[in-house]
Amino acid sequence: MPPIVPPHGGHLVDLLLDAASAREALARAAGLPSWDLRPHQVADLEMLLRGAFSPLTGFLGEADYTRVLRDGRLTDGTRWPLPITLDVTETFAASLARGDEVCLRDAEGVPLALLAVTDVWQPDRAAEALTVHGTDDPAHPGVAALRERRAPVCIGGPVRGLRPPVHYDFEPWRKSPSEVRARLSGLGRDATVACLASRPIHRARLAAIVDAARERDASILLLSVAASGHDSDLDHFARVRCHQIALAHCPPRTAELALLALRPWAGGLREAELGAIVARNHGATHLLVTPDDPSRAPVDAVVDALTMHAGELGVAPVPVGTTPTEADEVRRRIEADRDVPESLTWPAVAAVLREAYPPRRRQGFTVFFTGLSGSGKSTIANAVIARLRERGGRRVTLLDGDLVRKHLSSELGFSREHRDLNIRRIGFVAAEITRHGGIAVCAPIAPYTATRRDVRAMVEAVGGFFEVHVATPLEVCERRDRKGLYAKARAGLIKEFTGIDDPYETPLHPELRIDTETTPAEAAADQVVAALEHAGYLGDTDVEHAR
Repeated sequence: MPPIVPPHGGHLVDLLLDAASAREALARAAGLPSWDLRPHQVADLEMLLRGAFSPLTGFLGEADYTRVLRDGRLTDGTRWPLPITLDVTETFAASLARGDEVCLRDAEGVPLALLAVTDVWQPDRAAEALTVHGTDDPAHPGVAALRERRAPVCIGGPVRGLRPPVHYDFEPWRKSPSEVRARLSGLGRDATVACLASRPIHRARLAAIVDAARERDASILLLSVAASGHDSDLDHFARVRCHQIALAHCPPRTAELALLALRPWAGGLREAELGAIVARNHGATHLLVTPDDPSRAPVDAVVDALTMHAGELGVAPVPVGTTPTEADEVRRRIEADRDVPESLTWPAVAAVLREAYPPRRRQGFTVFFTGLSGSGKSTIANAVIARLRERGGRRVTLLDGDLVRKHLSSELGFSREHRDLNIRRIGFVAAEITRHGGIAVCAPIAPYTATRRDVRAMVEAVGGFFEVHVATPLEVCERRDRKGLYAKARAGLIKEFTGIDDPYETPLHPELRIDTETTPAEAAADQVVAALEHAGYLGDTDVEHAR
């Protein structure tokens, strides 16, 4: 068998303990402080444990973090583009000292690894945003994640794996880098062309991959990105099924498929460089560079960046195309409920995508009203629900702020933390209703931009989201004040009341904005329904079904 290219840094890291050591460590873990990992942290840990992030042996300490930002290198000089860090709360960090061990658990409390703490420090998020994302604009998705979803303190140190994160899907395809290398070696070729795929692969793209492999007498490695977030409208189940179909159309005994827990960074050229390292760790000698790459950076810029460091990265870039016209055309046709020619993609892929991308009029969706107390949200929401039920065709559920407080969040107070949690609960329920083809109508105050953005992301991952800002002025809301809440807030009897001593962050780009000072509730409801029709969420099929 021909030799496989050595991994990045010279050796493939294996951080999983053997069975006996894992049992001993697991018994000790019960007495250790625990950190429940968030989804992006579980993804990073899985890449570390399996060796996909070789030569890293854990989450970066402060010195490595600083040098990665400054030079794109670890402190030992090894090329490394992105900071793989573990962020925790200040309270949790304050309970730790260097030399302590921490048990890292998944969302269900399952122990996954032990981390030996070597560093506790505050990352420079401003510098990180500028270095990794090239901007400090809070509208940039990577910058938004740094500002809103990352805790303020990092802990670093080596990790020892107790078990890899559990997956119940596509198990045969979740191969470690060492397993992939063994399979590639069995194909008997000196080179391997890898494609890091976060979107479906269609005919023209696969033809380019096959041609690139033939020119180099190389094997093909399809690295299917199975982590969430890479395409907010396409879950990884549909994505991987499309990649399995593409694999079946590769020439016999030329190709392998492996799933990656590589999360999205919105990191441009640095993210592209990390992709090259991951591909090399799986045995690739060449990396296909396309407009559909997870980094979404321009093809020419990625090729230049990877070529500049090719000697260290050990992967040669292979550019293919300059615009993602094929994938976009397939998507447009399917969303418009038009035929997809077999010259564009295979019928089996089109069938998967038709299931994943139903036309808007067949999608579940959420109408999310937001505005001050007394603005008229609930009144308009109830009128909209009546109109939607008149049309028939789909079930409609109201998630009113007061009703949710009574039945879903009765134990919560009105601190910012609890208000955030209440809105996220509403978002979770709305997303489940939307996922199953229903219509959720939500009418909370929802004063904070970051929380509304998170709810939008939850819902848009499974259907449509339509935000309505009920922009009734504060003085009008105070005049209405049927419950006397504003008067109590002015008198200091209610603290942190939205609009008085706690801010309402005005939505910048809602789908619709209504002022009930000048628009009666009935007319406002008509505007909402008309806007939903114009956006394609309601069609003739609803009326026909009702008849």
